Amino acid sequence: MRAVRIHGWGDAPRLEELPEPEPRPGRTLVRMAATTASHLDRSIAAGGFLRHPPLPYVPGVEAAGTVLQSDRFPVGTRVWLRGAGLGTVEDGTWRETISAPDAAIGLLPEAIAMPLGAAFFSPCTAAWVALFGVGALQAGEKVLVSGASGAVGSIAVQLARTAGARIAAAIDGADADAIPLGEDVERVRLADASGAAPAFDLLIDTIGGPPLPALLARLVPGGRAVLVGYTAGRKVELDLAELMQRDLRLLPLNMLRREAEARAAAPELLSRLADGRLRLALRTFPLSQAAEAMAWIAERGHRGRAVLTPDPAA
Repeated sequence: MRAVRIHGWGDAPRLEELPEPEPRPGRTLVRMAATTASHLDRSIAAGGFLRHPPLPYVPGVEAAGTVLQSDRFPVGTRVWLRGAGLGTVEDGTWRETISAPDAAIGLLPEAIAMPLGAAFFSPCTAAWVALFGVGALQAGEKVLVSGASGAVGSIAVQLARTAGARIAAAIDGADADAIPLGEDVERVRLADASGAAPAFDLLIDTIGGPPLPALLARLVPGGRAVLVGYTAGRKVELDLAELMQRDLRLLPLNMLRREAEARAAAPELLSRLADGRLRLALRTFPLSQAAEAMAWIAERGHRGRAVLTPDPAA
């Protein structure tokens, strides 16, 4: 069985031959059809995450495939995998045969292709929980989304639209006008964000870093900011007096603690993906190019999710 392992924090991933996993009670063996390279994988591999598996380890926190052996699911069942410690406290999904806790597995509808089944959970559930669970979005409110060209940001725009919100995207870069957002989405340039009057009830911030203060300045008094990611930087300087006087609420999104809420939303999100009400951009890489996939998701302005698929048989 081929798998990708990391032998030291900050080291490049290596494709290796490993023994096939043995059947165990409470676990399901899955033939991997697709897995993902994510920012969570990058954080863990760099050694900067609070939870991590013992070295060397197989990264990957989500995947899709078919059941090979299980006490709970029939052989051949199409499934998606996420959570229950996969890739965070034990070996993950960057391998041709995955041994997963039964609790990590969900049923994948026939209408969903395997790459999409592997990639949907993280961005779609994060956007859902950010908007409705943490952000408490109400119809008619005005929402500002940063990183709207990314996976979570693009899903947040689509979900906010169907919830009856008015939407704006905080954009940057020379090609920002080419980002497909829809004619109903206002565009707010990050360079000009702090110069306009407060207008937004809710900020979904997927980038963090230095742009955050200017984005917070666009929130009305009593506004809410859901902090989803930090691709633009992990540290930022904020004026606490201004935050307190304007009664702004900074609400971090921790999806590890909200896994039950995310899994409850998964069937509805899969239904919307199956019939086209939601769309998620993907770029595929062979498993042997996991390092290239990790580098691609670190590029500013990349669009969609990186999906790894098994290399063709030699």
